Amino acid sequence: VQLQACGGGLVQAGGSLRLSCAASGRTFSGYVLGWFRQAPGKEREFVAAFKSGNAVYRDSVKGRSTISRDIAKNTVYLQVNSLKPEDTAVYYCAAGRSLISSAIYSPTSWPYWGQGTQVTVSS
Repeated sequence: VQLQACGGGLVQAGGSLRLSCAASGRTFSGYVLGWFRQAPGKEREFVAAFKSGNAVYRDSVKGRSTISRDIAKNTVYLQVNSLKPEDTAVYYCAAGRSLISSAIYSPTSWPYWGQGTQVTVSS
């Protein structure tokens, strides 16, 4: 499956962005979907994913982020509100099959990745 992420940009603190990730090659049906991010000089970190049909988030974005998907459009979204400068990173979408629940938090568990989209939050 090929993933294409978009929707990043430069936004002021307190603003919002909706990132999109479209899949081609295969339908998302049956795949686990998630978002990660990587700031300069830091490791790639989990942001959000669907786990056993439920959305899970890292603590720092919980309450101000929503992951959603449109199966018909083969697209997964990440809405982030109340953006903070520490949210600045390249955001990646990821997909995989047969991921066990405990494994979704590690980027090494995910076989398919989008190219990333830059999110920059100015203070």
